[in-house]
Amino acid sequence: MPYFRVSVTDPYLPTDAQRAIAEGLTGLAVSILQKSSARTIVHINLVPADRYFVDGQPLTGGLDAHVEASITVGTNSAAEKAAFIARAGELLSDILGPLRRSGVALHELHPESYGYNGVTQIDYYRSARDVPVAPAAR
Repeated sequence: MPYFRVSVTDPYLPTDAQRAIAEGLTGLAVSILQKSSARTIVHINLVPADRYFVDGQPLTGGLDAHVEASITVGTNSAAEKAAFIARAGELLSDILGPLRRSGVALHELHPESYGYNGVTQIDYYRSARDVPVAPAAR
C-alpha cells in the first residue's frame, strides 16, 4: 500500500498536470512495484518556490519536484526500486518539463509499523495468507 507525497514548486499547477502525476505514479506503482492501484495514495503538495530551498537558498528560475513513497519493507527487489526511481523521475520531467533537482525517495517501513484503514500491513498479510493473493495486491 504505497503512499506517495509529491512536492511541486508551482502553487498554480494545473489540475490536469496534477492528475497526470497521480495517474502516472499509480501506474508505475502497479507496473513496476506490483502494488494494488486501489491501495495506492498520491498526495500532491503545491508549494511556492520561495518555500523550497536548495543549498540553503530559495529556488528561483525554474520548477522542481520531489517524490517520497512509503512502502512495506521487503516487498520489492533492488532492481524494482531502481526502475521505479528512474521512471518516476522521467514522469516528473515529462509532465513538468526540465526540473532543477528532482528527487525520488522510497521509504521502506516494517509491516508492524505501517497500516491502512486501521490494520497493520502484517495483519493484512496474515488475513490474506489463506487466500491466494495476486502480486498486484501487494
